[in-house]
Amino acid sequence: MTAENVKTGSRNVFADMRYADAGAHQIKARIVSELEDIVASRKLTQSAAGKVLGISQPEVSRMFNGHFREYSIERLMGFLTLFNRDVEIVVRRHPSDDELGTVTFKTMPEATA
Repeated sequence: MTAENVKTGSRNVFADMRYADAGAHQIKARIVSELEDIVASRKLTQSAAGKVLGISQPEVSRMFNGHFREYSIERLMGFLTLFNRDVEIVVRRHPSDDELGTVTFKTMPEATA
């Protein structure tokens, strides 16, 4: 592959694919990924996860397979709280007045104690 065939992407694959709602879609994808990690770490089946979330196993499967457009960011954050996770929203001034602010998603490492 030559250098002219390689394109450097942004930090958001959905923006690179020109999704109209790329920022929201990336946040949703990160939340769903976190939900998948929680379900896997607890060794839950999709049926058991669905019972915690209040949705069916097929809905869990669709969500974990990338079909989560129908869920709002707010509802996905609510799903995290059902697995004993705190969700914190922090607003702060962007360092540059010349750029738009950003929305990011971070997970905190698990406490070991």
